[in-house]
Amino acid sequence: MAMWGGRFTEATLDEFKAFNDSISFDYQLAQQDIAASKVWAAGLAEAGLIAAEEAQQLQQALQQLAEELLQDPRLPVVSGEEDIHSWVESQLTERLGAVARKLHTGRSRNDLVATDLRLWTRAAAAAVRSSLLGSIQALLNFADAAGTAVMPGYTHLQRAQPVMVAHWALAYVEMLKRDLGRLDDASKRLNVCPLGAGALAGTGVPVDRSWLAQQLGFDAAAANSLDAVSDRDFVVELSAAASLCMTHVSRLSEDVIFFCSGEAGFFKLGDAISSGSSLMPQKKNPDVFELLRGKSGRILGQLVAILHVLKGLPLAYNKDMQEDKQGFFDLMQQWQQSLQVLATVLPHLSVKVDVCRQAAELGYSNATDLADYLVSKGIPFRDAHHLSGQLVLIASKQQLPLEQLSLAEMQKVSAVISEDVYSALTLEAGMARRNALGGTSPEQVLPALAQAKAWLAAQ
Repeated sequence: MAMWGGRFTEATLDEFKAFNDSISFDYQLAQQDIAASKVWAAGLAEAGLIAAEEAQQLQQALQQLAEELLQDPRLPVVSGEEDIHSWVESQLTERLGAVARKLHTGRSRNDLVATDLRLWTRAAAAAVRSSLLGSIQALLNFADAAGTAVMPGYTHLQRAQPVMVAHWALAYVEMLKRDLGRLDDASKRLNVCPLGAGALAGTGVPVDRSWLAQQLGFDAAAANSLDAVSDRDFVVELSAAASLCMTHVSRLSEDVIFFCSGEAGFFKLGDAISSGSSLMPQKKNPDVFELLRGKSGRILGQLVAILHVLKGLPLAYNKDMQEDKQGFFDLMQQWQQSLQVLATVLPHLSVKVDVCRQAAELGYSNATDLADYLVSKGIPFRDAHHLSGQLVLIASKQQLPLEQLSLAEMQKVSAVISEDVYSALTLEAGMARRNALGGTSPEQVLPALAQAKAWLAAQ
């Protein structure tokens, strides 16, 4: 019999039951439901609503149930129960009889599921945090291994200016550090306890809600019962944080895919993280990074879905909110797994130092250095920019790099150019010139790498 069947005279239609039941996915909240029930039983005993002996019986039965679920987490799925709450109650009733029916005193499935979901989310966010730190560590290790290697930097997917490979990796470290901040910030806001909010108006029994919250590791009890049972901001916030984080992972993956391609050839994929072709024996495909790129779309879709579920809901709880779980469970699991995979595969990615350097020297990437050289000779930057462009045009017509133009040819464009221009056009000189805070010179990048390592150690 359903928990709510007392006022009904007809059996539930099978099609409606199949559509309505959530046990097929909310079984994942079983341990959280048991934890909340243990605390609720203790709270009822403290309030004098059940005997101490009854509370002890409930605690023991709930603990036994928790241990059985460790052996088979999918145990509730085949039960035919409506949801995880009714499964726990039915199991307790089989074991304890009438005592089990006292557990739901003053409690609603509305405040219970809100509590369960926050408990589950708190644990899932902690797992994501660990994997996020692992990804940052892997990027720092990659930057370390790259040393002072230089490769082309891009704008508009065209070679722009040389950058250190470590500088590229540290750019993604900065992104993931911000993602960690968003995760931590959202985790603070989710850590309030709805238990005792009842269906919507608050419980009618004299339990100490602050004590309940403390026992479950929450920072506080939710302040408003209407909000407590209907708030899913924490689902949206973490979904948004996941979407942005996975957008960063997707951008990194796109870079790696291109850098490993025959067109670039800057990075080398290890065999352990590569896939082959069923037809073309020469292929070595970056499938793992393509999957990481694809996962970001899946996660973004889950964010959009939960926003659409919530956007038109009146207060307080509505059955629409049952749709908050499947996508969110998937999102948190895929987010954590993607970060874990990223941390696992990055050590199998190596830099082709000579290829990177050769590419960094091509494409007139030192044209800006030539403009800076002219500025150092007293020419206004806009004029220097124009003169440098003219010299690029002359060099490109001859299919020569800038540094191979003769001094006489350069001086036809600007008389201030002298022999020292050639040392200014070297790759090392150009890199060293980008020495302002946050720049790509070794003098900036190597200390930035050390600072990032210190930051990670503090986490």
